Amino acid sequence: IARGGRMLNYRTYVDLMDLLDRVPSMTEPGLTAAEDTRQFDAAHPTYDKARLLAGGQGIVDGGKLGLNNKSRKLLTQLIMMPDSQEEKLDNITIADYFKDNTEFFESNFWFMWETTFAFRTRSSAQELRRYMHQMIYEFTQIEHLGGVNRTRYNQYESIMKPLINYLEKEGCHIVLNRRVVDWKFKDSKMQDEITVTGLHMVNTKTDENEFVPVDDDTAVIFTNGSITDSATLGDFNTPAAENMDYGAASSLWKKASDHFYNLGNPDKFFADRDASEWVSFTLTTKNHLFLNEIARITTQEPGNALNSFISTEPVTPLGQKDVTMSIVVHHQPHFTSQKPNETVLWGYFLYPRRHGEIIDKPYIEMTGKEMLQELIGQLSKVDPGPINISDKEEEIMDSVINCIPVYMPYASALFNNRAKSDRPKVIPKHSTNLAFTGEFVEQPYQMIFTENSAVRSGEIAAFHFAGIPMSRLVKTPRYDKDIKTLLRAAKKMFD
Repeated sequence: IARGGRMLNYRTYVDLMDLLDRVPSMTEPGLTAAEDTRQFDAAHPTYDKARLLAGGQGIVDGGKLGLNNKSRKLLTQLIMMPDSQEEKLDNITIADYFKDNTEFFESNFWFMWETTFAFRTRSSAQELRRYMHQMIYEFTQIEHLGGVNRTRYNQYESIMKPLINYLEKEGCHIVLNRRVVDWKFKDSKMQDEITVTGLHMVNTKTDENEFVPVDDDTAVIFTNGSITDSATLGDFNTPAAENMDYGAASSLWKKASDHFYNLGNPDKFFADRDASEWVSFTLTTKNHLFLNEIARITTQEPGNALNSFISTEPVTPLGQKDVTMSIVVHHQPHFTSQKPNETVLWGYFLYPRRHGEIIDKPYIEMTGKEMLQELIGQLSKVDPGPINISDKEEEIMDSVINCIPVYMPYASALFNNRAKSDRPKVIPKHSTNLAFTGEFVEQPYQMIFTENSAVRSGEIAAFHFAGIPMSRLVKTPRYDKDIKTLLRAAKKMFD
């Protein structure tokens, strides 16, 4: 199962790569995890030749961003807005920001941007501004994703497993099968003084309640939300059921924020599914027939391509066309356990309540088989022939081992509309031993993009409690202040 994927970029993921340079690879002896990724990526560079596809057109020229002058002006204002004025975008959605220029949402630029990063129209304009600053160089390469780097295998086996192995060798004791359900805080006359004195847990194997005391010398570092919380799986013949759970990590965050008044507002991220939900699917086949058909239609070898299909008819509330679905075709094998001839690819629907163009039902209600049929139908609309992929549908279906749909209510929650005060700082004011990490914490200037945000926030927490000066953090590059990068972006914007 690949519920989703996060692309890397060496130019901005400086904290992650610094960490992986200190950790041995799980699969490549003699290399660090960072060297492994750089070696693989150098041998298999990303160059997407079919970033956008549309019925009646085939491969769309994504190099033409399709921006009008008003869109260029509004994007330039985001890029030029200094950090000190960012709060002007508190509680402003991307739809709000472009409300007087809705043509923006039918530009090739938006089709590529929303599907590259999983932004939605109701996502935060404040976060979009941060991306405009840190990823401004993507303007010149977004149509082929030349700046995207990938790991040799899926990120669990290429990033997480090496970290786990390293920590265990260093004596770290990792306890699973426990769910922390509540806090015990020190009683204090000062109601903003935060000291954790214990954790209430449930043993998920035995359902027994447990309590772990926290002494004065122990730091509690808490990831206060997860974009895969409350995810559910279906199968080839069953859609993924909708799980209404608020989420394990976010529920614990809510209990802390209810107790204190400076720990953010979890409801902004976990009580608005319409702004954050999407569904994905993982397809496994026993041969390369389908993979080869996709390669023929997109004119590119398998290898980390991102292909997005533009709707034939208007599908948005504004009566505009939009991307219906996207697929990611990785270099094979994507999992170390794949058999020699097996293929694994994944795809996703950013707006799961919309209806399919091939299967007339909401994506969220589709089985794995129906999601695959929707994909074959989208590919058939852009197939240059002479034999259309739809003529091979039965043969493709015969090759399927499974197609597993996944519903994720919070997949884009990290981008939800917010004010700066809605996320706690890594070290909240007056906290003596509690720190927050992950995608739902406020870090100055940093954009929120999973791996790097998690590493940097974790290092800030660890450095703080260990007494290490913050000057030891890797310096964040400021491409928004690089004149050459800005000039190249401006030229591309006006092409």
